[in-house]
Amino acid sequence: MVTDTPSDSPSVSVSPASSPSSSPSSSPAGGVLVLAGTPIGDVADAPPRLAQELAAADVVAAEDTRRLRRLTQALGVRTEGRVVSYFEGNETARTPELVEALRGGARVLLVTDAGMPSVSDPGYRLVAAAVEHDIKVTAVPGPSAVLTALALSGLPVDRFCFEGFLPRKAGERLGRLREVAGERRTLVYFEAPHRLDDTLAAMAEVFGGDRRAAVCRELTKTYEEVRRGPLAELAAWAKEGVRGEITVVVEGAPEPAPGDVDAEELVRRVRVREEAGERRKEAIAAVAAEAGLPKRDVFDAVVAAKHAPR
Repeated sequence: MVTDTPSDSPSVSVSPASSPSSSPSSSPAGGVLVLAGTPIGDVADAPPRLAQELAAADVVAAEDTRRLRRLTQALGVRTEGRVVSYFEGNETARTPELVEALRGGARVLLVTDAGMPSVSDPGYRLVAAAVEHDIKVTAVPGPSAVLTALALSGLPVDRFCFEGFLPRKAGERLGRLREVAGERRTLVYFEAPHRLDDTLAAMAEVFGGDRRAAVCRELTKTYEEVRRGPLAELAAWAKEGVRGEITVVVEGAPEPAPGDVDAEELVRRVRVREEAGERRKEAIAAVAAEAGLPKRDVFDAVVAAKHAPR
């Protein structure tokens, strides 16, 4: 568990410091919340403004205060403001305290271990609360594992969707993958190294072993590696064991030709969408669009399946 630095206390009480001259002005509520991207590997990738914000912030909310200390040392920056921890285990309780500091005029800087806050990291709750209180929210753009992996993958980048981490349980993981089996946009996932082989095997099962993918490991770090190939081949490779921070990029489903999808598959796709919470009418329309078929054809397949003998 991450613990606070010695300067941390249960209540955040601060007086605002001067803001960097290049930073946006304060909000009607007085304070400013700054989401700062941090390097995903090489500290030299840190944007110059990150150092300015670290030095000027009244409060620095960090996912891991020890990592923050290493980052500031590497950048040669001294944080004058209060440093508090803000991670998954305490963000619900700490958010109101930070909002009070913001309403009092503080400049609060939010940093996570790597990449942009809120992207599979703490931050969403604080941003939502700040917006609710009409507090200015801005960002220091920085490195992103999602975009870096996507660019390096060699797969289409014109349309993509980020799916974050898949569920740990095998059944739930398969269910989540089936929900996007027909998705034609490129898919991007985060995964833990010890679950990578199971995840790739599940992807090969649901998407097909010949679907192209790329496993991006330790991006921008010393042992950076991008392994590209069919999902079945990557799943076999991952069985040997993989280390490091992992981002998986998967090619979208191929454009279906009309008539390629049989009735049983159409019914299965409708059922998956219904189980995910869609109403039948919307599920039928979405499946019809995916398959390039009239909605009536999908509707007829669903009705036929309902009345078919078991």
